[in-house]
Amino acid sequence: MKSLIIVSDSHRNRAALDRLDPVFADCDIIVHLGDLSSDGGYVRGKYPDKTIVINGNCDFDKLGEDERVEEVEGVKIFMCHGHMYSVKQTLTRLAEEAKMRGCSIALYGHTHEARVDEVDGVKLINPGNLSRYSENSYCYLAVHEGKAVEKIVPVRPF
Repeated sequence: MKSLIIVSDSHRNRAALDRLDPVFADCDIIVHLGDLSSDGGYVRGKYPDKTIVINGNCDFDKLGEDERVEEVEGVKIFMCHGHMYSVKQTLTRLAEEAKMRGCSIALYGHTHEARVDEVDGVKLINPGNLSRYSENSYCYLAVHEGKAVEKIVPVRPF
């Protein structure tokens, strides 16, 4: 089994990221879905061998990738910030892109709203945000032998 901790939209709230250190230390893969990728770079500095950084729409430094496909325990996962797929209006384009890439899961951020949806057989997961401006959350994703189970984890304000 592999465990992933997925965060997004920390917007320079490094105190929030620091408070997740015990969770980061215990997981197999950390994914920062952008805004700001410099925050993802900060996490990658502490956990270089297991951190994936994705660029967001507010990322001028671009310390990560714009998109990525990662296979974990037989599950293909599409990772992006979401702004290029108009996720504030619809999740259809994101689901289509993930499906075209052979992925059964798509991770995205951008909306600051934690949610899990399924569109056309693709599970779409937004971990919420770690900014200072709204309710904070992250996603714990457990993947084992081709199956994945997600849990949105609320965290108290930072």
